[in-house]
Amino acid sequence: MSIAIVPSVTPNTADPHVYREQIERVSFASRIQIDLMDGDFAPNKNLNPIQVWWPEGVLADIHLMYRHPAEQLETLISLSPHLIILHAEADADIEAMIVHIKKFGLKAGVALLADTTVESAHGCIAVADHVLLFAGKLGSFGGEADLTVLDKISQIRAIRPDIEIGWDGGANESNIAQLVSAGIQVIDVGGAIQRAPDPEESYRSLVMLGSSLSTK
Repeated sequence: MSIAIVPSVTPNTADPHVYREQIERVSFASRIQIDLMDGDFAPNKNLNPIQVWWPEGVLADIHLMYRHPAEQLETLISLSPHLIILHAEADADIEAMIVHIKKFGLKAGVALLADTTVESAHGCIAVADHVLLFAGKLGSFGGEADLTVLDKISQIRAIRPDIEIGWDGGANESNIAQLVSAGIQVIDVGGAIQRAPDPEESYRSLVMLGSSLSTK
């Protein structure tokens, strides 16, 4: 099982310069996650989705932390990201939106907050390409990883044995082994890379660690 280390870009403001700085700090990565927030579902409001960009040749996963994601769906589709992740807890028919995204040849995922049960998102998981287990604090770097959330993996696999499962929240070198051994394939990393003295060195170290663990 290959492991993807995916740096997160989570500006806590609508200032495009902050966004650019965070993008540039992880420009070496082959895949990144861009967190967009509405100031309602997530505590801060940041960029308008139409302002989002990423370096050419980089796979971008867009994680939409919106209460009403349907309002932004067509804009996100027009950006042609690698993956669009919607929250199961949003006020929308997320299952139908996932199906709609996939009609455009894009991948679609569903994110579950720590308190959200797998069963409540059964329909979304059944049609999605990716499940993101969110175990941190919305809209912030450096949170603590709630590893009890890993218990959901077996329930997800019972619905879709082949689905890609990601993790977001407090991932770093101290817990990556637990994440990988539990079956996480995509590890989104925020503060451990963005706040590191040398973000690229931190990223490379995590990639090497993930690779070594995946071969055991």
